[in-house]
Amino acid sequence: MRASLIQIAVSDGESVAARRARVADVVREQSGSDLVVLPELWTVGAFAYEQFETEAEPLDGPTYEAMSKAASDAGVWLHAGSVVERAGDGSLYNTALVLSPAGELAATYRKIHRFGFDQGEAVLMSAGESLTTVALPEQVLGIATCYDLRFPELFRGLVDAGATTMVVAAGWPARRRAHWTLLNRARAVEDQSYVLACGLAGTHAGVEQAGHSLVVDPWGEVLAEAGTGEDVITVELDPAKVAETREQFPALKDRRLH
Repeated sequence: MRASLIQIAVSDGESVAARRARVADVVREQSGSDLVVLPELWTVGAFAYEQFETEAEPLDGPTYEAMSKAASDAGVWLHAGSVVERAGDGSLYNTALVLSPAGELAATYRKIHRFGFDQGEAVLMSAGESLTTVALPEQVLGIATCYDLRFPELFRGLVDAGATTMVVAAGWPARRRAHWTLLNRARAVEDQSYVLACGLAGTHAGVEQAGHSLVVDPWGEVLAEAGTGEDVITVELDPAKVAETREQFPALKDRRLH
């Protein structure tokens, strides 16, 4: 399976509409891939809290429409990052969208762990409650978003739900870049899964983004890593490697606590 991670540079000087159109074109350029992944809240910026209310959209809003067309044109599975979702009752959620190669909405995931310590996202967004997996022809994706990365129990739940590849869309700040790399490798090792971690680049709302999107194999080896600017990394994944790793080193079978 060929996977491409598109590390989008977000800046305050580019409008949401312009960025949406630009990213759709970049997705179309990945037509040789099976799976394409975008970062968290790339339309507005993960720390642009003052824009959350004005840029919130329904699940079938403009981001879905643009990404659905791009996924269909490219013929790829698309994890379209996340959007500020406005639910029917007016609540806001940080919601990831996964689209099929036909452009259909295959799954959504409302971010469970909201960042901010009683500020920002933690008070502006409602919390999701359900884990999400997506069955691709040769892999089962487990979906997580940014701050979720610090909660290993979420990933163990995804393993129990059948996930073999974890997809993490993020807007991770540069000042904690070392944690980003460490935690993604740790989740890969402890869950014996691929981890596809796609973050933002650039600076928005005064917060420099970490970049350094990466793909980690089930042994914790980094297969590819982006730099700090806008970038695309593409990796060939071996669907059999997860099962082989779990068989060769069957640590998950020795779990005592669930």
